[in-house]
Amino acid sequence: MDAQAFWNVIGNYNEQTKILQIGLLIFVIVAIALSYMQKVNWAAKVALGIANLFIGIVFFAGYGTEPIQKFFALPLYLLCGFLFLYESWHNKNDLLEKPTPFQSLLLVLYLLYPLISLVLGNRFPQMVTYIMPCPIVSLSITVYAAYKRKNILLLILLTVWGLTGIKSIIFNAYEDIILLICGFYGIALLVNEIKRDKGK
Repeated sequence: MDAQAFWNVIGNYNEQTKILQIGLLIFVIVAIALSYMQKVNWAAKVALGIANLFIGIVFFAGYGTEPIQKFFALPLYLLCGFLFLYESWHNKNDLLEKPTPFQSLLLVLYLLYPLISLVLGNRFPQMVTYIMPCPIVSLSITVYAAYKRKNILLLILLTVWGLTGIKSIIFNAYEDIILLICGFYGIALLVNEIKRDKGK
């Protein structure tokens, strides 16, 4: 997949789903805020589950043009979405703790995604928005990190996509360096979880 094909997919998706993206973004922000305030502990997981399913079904199944999008990205996002929904039920009382300073930085970087895309010279619709694959995984890793109980498979899948941020250089999508940082953070989270499991 060349860089122009990559940006064409993004352009078509943004142009035709902008209203849906705004609605989903509001839902995600409200749900995460409710969980951070410990009003509805499972709300963030439900919102992230729905957001990942949306990316899988709408972005990759609906607008994807390449085999890697259909046979790698699509199932990965669907599985992440279903695992988030499963976790929202299985560990529904797990508290979302206040973000650490580093998690707060990652949340700020997520919020800066579209602005960075604009600064890099991109213009709507061929620019990165909040409800796109890489920003959603960046947000997913950051928020999920603040839960005490973590599903290792879900964390692995999110981290795998996080590490695809290396493509930021290939496709001139330098804003996805944010994704790569989140991918490295995912590795650190996995190491901590494995150490904790061995210590039990």
